[in-house]
Amino acid sequence: MTETNPDPGAALPANRPGEGLERIKALVLDSVASAHSKRAYGQALDDFFAWYGAACRTAFSKAAVQQYRANLEQRGLAASSINVRLAAVRKLAWEAADNGLLAPELAAGIARVKGAKRLGIRAGNWLTREQAQELLDTPDWSTLQGKRDRAILALLIGCGLRRAELVRLDCHDIQQRDGRWVIADLRGKGNHLRTVPVPAWVKSLIDDWTAAAGIAGGRLFRPINKSGRMWGESISEKVVWWVVSGYARAIGIPNLAPHDLRRTCAKLCRASSGDLEQIQFLLGHASIQTTERYLGSRQNLRFAVNDHLGIDAAPL
Repeated sequence: MTETNPDPGAALPANRPGEGLERIKALVLDSVASAHSKRAYGQALDDFFAWYGAACRTAFSKAAVQQYRANLEQRGLAASSINVRLAAVRKLAWEAADNGLLAPELAAGIARVKGAKRLGIRAGNWLTREQAQELLDTPDWSTLQGKRDRAILALLIGCGLRRAELVRLDCHDIQQRDGRWVIADLRGKGNHLRTVPVPAWVKSLIDDWTAAAGIAGGRLFRPINKSGRMWGESISEKVVWWVVSGYARAIGIPNLAPHDLRRTCAKLCRASSGDLEQIQFLLGHASIQTTERYLGSRQNLRFAVNDHLGIDAAPL
């Protein structure tokens, strides 16, 4: 008697996630490069498996994923959160099809499940020029930790670095190009390389820190213990988070994240007449649309765009 293969569409039983797709989850996570994406996809798939095992009574198919999307919307999740979860499930479907656990036509159907529409543009959070200056001046300049923290804040505000990029910086990454200081060949999100100009005031604060710490090579930023002495070889992203949020609270700004200083850099560049394309290069965005979302927009009622149409009311 010939053994038949199970229905590929039933790879995910109604009562629990299939062991095969649990194994495929590892392949999904291996297919993304950044640690942040791995965490996001891992959490998304765990959420999907939990919902599927508890609520879904159909095979893993387009209909099941549409039910899942409806559930996400009922839970009141933001469009961006819904779309990350759906992207992870679509990736799961393709990996399952590639490994013979799901019929290709079912994977194609799942891929056609539409994401949630974004209504408007999320403005995000950023500082004014005065707030950015106040934040930068808050650390105690006379201490080793204060010098380090000022240099960290300076790179976030002045160069728009991501947390992960900042903690990986080595001393030799800061080089001279075209007669100025830059962070050369910085590897960012998605392994994109860019060269980041370093303003003179940022370089001055970096030099102040490295001279006081006696750092000439290796990681640029190091941990500092409670007695104010340097120890270890590198800091973590969590340290950067606490540096930003701690000093922000000290000046009366709650819930400020390191990424908000990246937005601040973009906004201040634009406010000083910076070219949109050059801001895109600085931040390392793959598309100009991402840069535009960082900048946001605000309606100018004092100088409204429709005040100068060149049309006059005809005299009565």
